[in-house]
Parts: sequence; C-alpha cells; structure tokens
Amino acid sequence: MNEHQLTAISCQLLIEMLKMIVPGVTHHIGPSSGILDLLAYLYFDFLKVDPKNPSDPKRDMFILSKGHAGAALYVVLAEKGFFPKKELKLFDLDDGKLPEHASQVVPGVELSTGSLGHGLPVGIGMALAAKNDSFDKKVVVLMGDGELNEGSNWEGLMFAGFHNLSNLIAIVDKNGFQGYSDTKKVLNLDPLKEKVQVFGWDVKEIDGHNFTEMKKTIGSLKITQTKPTLIIAKTLKGKGISFFEGQFISHYSSLDERQIAKLLEELEEKKT
Repeated sequence: MNEHQLTAISCQLLIEMLKMIVPGVTHHIGPSSGILDLLAYLYFDFLKVDPKNPSDPKRDMFILSKGHAGAALYVVLAEKGFFPKKELKLFDLDDGKLPEHASQVVPGVELSTGSLGHGLPVGIGMALAAKNDSFDKKVVVLMGDGELNEGSNWEGLMFAGFHNLSNLIAIVDKNGFQGYSDTKKVLNLDPLKEKVQVFGWDVKEIDGHNFTEMKKTIGSLKITQTKPTLIIAKTLKGKGISFFEGQFISHYSSLDERQIAKLLEELEEKKT
C-alpha cells in the first residue's frame, strides 16, 4: 500500500474515532490520535493478520502496551474487519463491549493492557515461544515513552537482547509527554538509543507520522536478523486535532459535542 493510501486510511480512522468517543466522558484522546499513523501502517502494510482467522498460530502478533490508547486500536481492528463497525458505538459505555483501555475480550486484541510495563514482557514471551516453535512470525509491541519508567521493561530489554529475539519489534511512541508532565521532567530517558543498544538491540529512529520512513525502516526488518529491534518513533500527541496537537492536556481532556462536530467537518473537508 502506498503512502497516499495510508494517509487516507489514517484520516478515516481519526474520523471513526471521533465519532466513537463519548462527549465529555472519553479521555486519552491525545495518546490515541497520536498513534493512528503507526497503527495504520502496521495493520494495512506490515502485519500478517487475518480477521477471518484471528487465532492462526502463525499470525503476526501486536500488543498495544499503552492500553489507555485503546480507542485507536479499536477503530483499526474494526476497519480491518475483526468486528462490525457498528460495535464502535458501544465504546466507553457502562456494560459496553469496548472499554476505554484495550481489552482482550475484543476480537483482534491480543492482550488486555493498561497496567503499564506489561506489554513488552508478554510480547517477549510470545516471541520466544514462536522461536521455539520455529514459527515464521513477528511480534510487535507499541509502548509509550513514559511507560519506560517501569522497571519491568528494562528487565525485558535485557532478556530479549541476551536471547537474540530477532522476531521482536518494540516501538516507542515518543511524544514527549506522560500522565503527569513532560517525560523529560518526570524521568529523562535520554540517551534512549544508546541505552537500549547496550542491552543488545538494534535501534532505529523514525518520524512516527511519515509513512515513507515507516516503510523503509520497519518494512525492511527480517526475523533472520540476530537482534531484536527497537523503533523510536517521534510522534505528535493529539495528531490531527488542532487544539490538542503537542499538548499535555490532550492526555486526560475530553471533547464536547460541538468540538467533535467541528473536527469532523474539518476532516471531511480534508478528505476531499
């Protein structure tokens, strides 16, 4: 799929997400919109998954470790055909089928997440099992940069590097913010690339909104490599929502009906 097609898909995904969120209730809109480009590339150009056979043991596996951005994953899975789009109307509602944090009860979601620091260790287990079973499959884990405050991730990074899990790809959504402040103010991760390289990983840096870079960097990865790969993806929190872009407030703030209607109008015009 070319860059123009992926851009159109990502725009449509944002439209679907805005239609899905509950006015005045849904949070984590910024973290969700900021990863839509990455998810569009992964699910429509990279991952080997089949909505008609979601339990295929040889499928590629994706874990959204930053589970609070579950809204983004749901719209992607619905667009991909894992479940009917009409079910998106049940998002973030009491007794609804789509809780705000990514849940394994939803078709296509590999792991319930939200307790940060769990996704990578579980993904490492999946990658190790796939290697032991000689399955030609990739395991991709998308984490937040603030999530790297969790010690379990660093234990996992050390373990995966030592065991040469070349079928494992970890992507860090480096938007510069976490739940309490700027990431650098809470616990500065830099120099992240050099730190992870010491643990035996191949580390690459990309613009998380540039499909050409994604195709060139992520698309070229092979499980025959000797190391696991970490992709540091520079992203814009709140991408596509003008008054949220690059803003800390987008982590917890919700939108009202008027704001949603205005954004949908803008995005529909952008499509044409």
